[in-house]
Amino acid sequence: METIQSLLNKDSFKRFAIFSILLIILYMLRSMINLILITFIISFLMDRLVNLVLKKVKINRKLIVLVSYLLIISLLTIGISKYLPVIITEISQLITQLQVFYTQEHNNIIISYVISVLETNQISKYLEQGFTFLLKYFSGVSNIAIQVLLSLILSLFFLLEKPRLIEFTAKFKNSKIAPFYNEIEFFAKKFVLTFGKVIEAQFIIALVNCFLTTTALWIMDFPQLMGLSILIFLLGLIPVAGVIISLIPLCTIAYTLGGFIQVVYILIVIMVIHAIEAYILNPKLMSAKTDLPVFYTFIVLIFGEHFFGVWGLIVGIPVFVFLLDVLEVRDKKVKS
Repeated sequence: METIQSLLNKDSFKRFAIFSILLIILYMLRSMINLILITFIISFLMDRLVNLVLKKVKINRKLIVLVSYLLIISLLTIGISKYLPVIITEISQLITQLQVFYTQEHNNIIISYVISVLETNQISKYLEQGFTFLLKYFSGVSNIAIQVLLSLILSLFFLLEKPRLIEFTAKFKNSKIAPFYNEIEFFAKKFVLTFGKVIEAQFIIALVNCFLTTTALWIMDFPQLMGLSILIFLLGLIPVAGVIISLIPLCTIAYTLGGFIQVVYILIVIMVIHAIEAYILNPKLMSAKTDLPVFYTFIVLIFGEHFFGVWGLIVGIPVFVFLLDVLEVRDKKVKS
């Protein structure tokens, strides 16, 4: 009995028990996971933007928050009303172009061999499913718009009342649920410092990657640039694997435009951009503790996609890094 009592009193056991309870609560709220993740990501990124503006300009914080959200909502409204139909059309054309390429006969031995390998491993099928999902995702704009709108409203109120929320939440530290609150505070700080920072880094890297790749494709006279840029940005949010997956449609289109020489050009472009990402952006944006072996990265992505779908590909690595930080599996030289 004393052994059990001593076990229950251990901080590590309490932390594990509370963490398990939080996981169960999240599992029960799995139908709202889109809203939760989008709200957190928007809140985190907008808070970083507001803090960055505050460092440069001394203006009332609430005014900066309101102006920032008005700009975001205006850009989203223009994008949805003006460019969404164009993007849907271009993605449809990309799907058709890829289907035609993979179904027609090719005299080139290398191309025929590559297509046979793709068909054997059902890669073309998965790619087609991915494009179809992307098309449906943009076509179902009403559901996405509602989720994004709710997330924007929640994150707006959070940022407007952030100081008051922090002050009010701190009152739980002296309440009857103080032990539970202290553990939640511990996990929340870890989550923001790891998950939030990694998501921010992935977002910036994806934007830079999208801009550089789209510029190169524009110079090379690629068609359907808007559809391709959206695809490149979304794949850019997936660490390592995103670059590899994006090569399949890009190389296919390059071959239809100019043969093997165009494929070589696109491979050189992707290699240069990936080198910029690996040697310039990653060291500046990613902490050393997120420098995972490629094997671990792919394992996390595979399991993440299996259990959580598309969200697993995007947030799988940040969640894994968060778990490593909680378990204190990190380089001792790296400070949290």
